[in-house]
Amino acid sequence: MAGRVRALYTSPMITEIGHFALILAFGVAIVQTFVPLIGAYKRWPAWMAVAEPAAGAQFALTALAFGALMYAFVVSDFSLSLVVANSHSAKPMLYKISGTWGNHEGSMLLWVLIVTLFGAMAAWFGGNLPPTLRARVLSVQSAIAIAFFAFIIFTSNPFTRLATPPFDGQDLNPLLQDPGLAFHPPFLYLGYVGLSMAFSFAVAALIEGRVDAAWGRWVRPWTLAAWVFLTIGIALGSWWAYYELGWGGFWFWDPVENASFMPWLLAAALLHSAIVVEKRESLKSWTILLAILAFGFSLIGTFIVRSGLLTSVHAFANDPERGVFILIILGFFMGGALILFTLRAGVMEAKGVFGVVSRESALLVNNLLLAVACFVVFVGTMWPLVAEMFFDRKLSVGPPFFNAAFTPFMILLGLFMPIGSVMPWKRASLWKAVYPLRYVFVLAIAVGGLTFAIQTGRSMIGPVGLFLGAWIIMGVIVELVQRTGRGPDRLGRLMRLPRADWGKATAHAGLGVTMAGIAGLTAWTQDDIRVAQINQSWDVGHYTLTLNNVEEIRGPNYLSTMGSLTLAQDGKFVANLSPEKRFYPVAQMPTTEAGIDYNLIRDVYVVIGDQQNNGGWTIRTYIKPLTNWIWIGSALMALGGLLSLTDRRFRVAAGARKTPQPVPAE
Repeated sequence: MAGRVRALYTSPMITEIGHFALILAFGVAIVQTFVPLIGAYKRWPAWMAVAEPAAGAQFALTALAFGALMYAFVVSDFSLSLVVANSHSAKPMLYKISGTWGNHEGSMLLWVLIVTLFGAMAAWFGGNLPPTLRARVLSVQSAIAIAFFAFIIFTSNPFTRLATPPFDGQDLNPLLQDPGLAFHPPFLYLGYVGLSMAFSFAVAALIEGRVDAAWGRWVRPWTLAAWVFLTIGIALGSWWAYYELGWGGFWFWDPVENASFMPWLLAAALLHSAIVVEKRESLKSWTILLAILAFGFSLIGTFIVRSGLLTSVHAFANDPERGVFILIILGFFMGGALILFTLRAGVMEAKGVFGVVSRESALLVNNLLLAVACFVVFVGTMWPLVAEMFFDRKLSVGPPFFNAAFTPFMILLGLFMPIGSVMPWKRASLWKAVYPLRYVFVLAIAVGGLTFAIQTGRSMIGPVGLFLGAWIIMGVIVELVQRTGRGPDRLGRLMRLPRADWGKATAHAGLGVTMAGIAGLTAWTQDDIRVAQINQSWDVGHYTLTLNNVEEIRGPNYLSTMGSLTLAQDGKFVANLSPEKRFYPVAQMPTTEAGIDYNLIRDVYVVIGDQQNNGGWTIRTYIKPLTNWIWIGSALMALGGLLSLTDRRFRVAAGARKTPQPVPAE
C-alpha cells in the first residue's frame, strides 16, 4: 500500500516531465526539418550533420513522454483525464499498459513515437547513404513528426490534468480488453507509420533529382519492414474479430479494417515495383507515386479512424474538428508531394527497356491489379460518406459489394503470380515460362475439380480458392527447383539460395494458403441457432453438442455467464467448450467470448446468448472449415518478409558508396 501511495505521489511529477519532453521533442523536430534541408541545398556538411543527433534526441524525448504516460496508466494516476476515461484500478495489468494506446490521445502519441523511431533508425543505419540524400530523408521524416506533434499538443494533449481527481476511472472499452487487441495497434502502427520512410525517401529523391537503382535498393527494406508489420497487425485484428466479436467471421469490410488493408495492398505493389527500379532502372515514376500513395493512404486511414465521419466497431469516434486537422496534414503532405512529383517528372526517365513478355511486365501487371484492388476498396469505403455529403442519401456498402468487386482482381493476381515469378528479365518467351508449370497447373486443376465433385451443388468459391492456393504453392516449388539448375548438388544449391529468395517463396506460399483458407471458410461454413435446455444434445454437421451447464462467475473486472458444452463426433469425445457472455459493470457494456475448438481442418465455434422464458439458452454454433489456414498463411507471409529482411544484400545496400565521401562546402 505504501508503495502505491508513493507511486501516486511521484506520478504527477513524472507526467509533467513527460509533457515537457513532448514539447521539447516538437522543438527538436523543427530544427531537424529545416537545418539539414538548408544544409543539403547549400552543401554545408555541418548543417547536414545536425540531422543524425537530432533524430536520436527526438526519439529519446518522445519515448520519455510515452513512458511517462504509460507509467500514469500503470499506477492508475487519476489526476490525468485520459487515465480516468480509459482505465480502472481493478483492470488487469496487461490492459492498464495497453490502455496507454487504447484511446485517441495515447494512440496518437504512439503514432508519433514510431515516426521518430523510424527517423532515428534511418540516422543510425543510414551511414551508406549519400550525405545529401540522408539529410533530406531525415528532414522530410521530421516534417511528418512536426505535423503530428502539433496535432497532439494543440488538439489531443494526453497530459491534460484534472483539478479534482476522481476516486477511480471509467475503465477501458471492454472490447479492447483482449490480448489480441492489446498487441494489434502497435504492430499496425509500425506498418502504417513505417510507410512514412518510403514517403520520405521518395520526396528526398525528388528534391535531390535522382532516382536510380541504388535508391530502389535503399527504399526496399523500409517498405518491406512496414509491410511485415502491417501483415502481423492486420492478422491480429482479424483473429480478434473472429474470436471476440462472436459474429463468426474474420473480416467484415469495416471502414477501420479497410483503412489498414488499403496501405497493405499499395505497400505490396511498392515492394514489387522497387525491385524493377533496383534491377532494371525502370518504373521509376510509378514507384515514386506508389511510395507517396502508400503513406497517403495511411493518413487517409488515420482520418477515417479519428474523424467520426464513418462509424466502426473499433474507431476512435472523435469530433470532426480533429478530423479536419488530419485532413489538412493529409492535404499538405500528399498535395506537396504530388506537386513535386509533377515538377520532377524529367528526372525519372527509365533507362532499362523491356519486352511485353518479361518479368518487368509481369511485375507491372501485379502492381496494376493491387492498385486497382486498393481503389475498389477505397471507393466502397468512402462512397457512403460521399453519397450523404453530396446527394443527401444514406447508403450502406457492405460485404456483397466488396466481395463481388474485389475478388476478381485477387483471382487474376493468383493466376498470374506463378507465371510472372519464373519469367526472365528484359525479354521472355511465354511458352518457355509456362512450360515448366504445365504439370503443377494440371495438379491444381485436379485439386479444384476434386473439390467441386465432393461439394456438389455449392458455389464455385471453394473449388476456385483451392485451385488458386494449390497453383500458387506448387508454382513456388517449381520456381525454387528451377533456381537450383541441373547436375549434381542441387540440394546444396537450394540451401545456398539467398534469404531474399526463400523469403519471397515463403510469402507467396503464405498468400496461397490464405486464399485457400478464405475460400474454404466462405464456401463451406455451416451454422445452427437454437434454444437449448440444460443436458440437451443436438447435431450440427458431423458433430454432436451437449449443453451441460450454465453458471455465473466473477472475473477480475467483469461478471460472466459461462456455458459448459461437450463436443463429440460419432459418439467419441472431442473437446469441452466454454463460451461466455461477459458484462463489465464500470463500462456498463457486454462482450462475447466464443468457445472454439481449433483444428487444422475446421473450427467448431459456439456462442452463448441470453436465457429465454422457457429456461433454455440461445446457442449459436458454426462449423468453419480451413479457418486456421488464414492465420497460418498470414504468419507465412510475415515470416517471408522477415527472412528477406535478413538478407545481407539489404543491409549492404548495393549501389551505395561503402565509405561516403564528405561533401565539400561551396
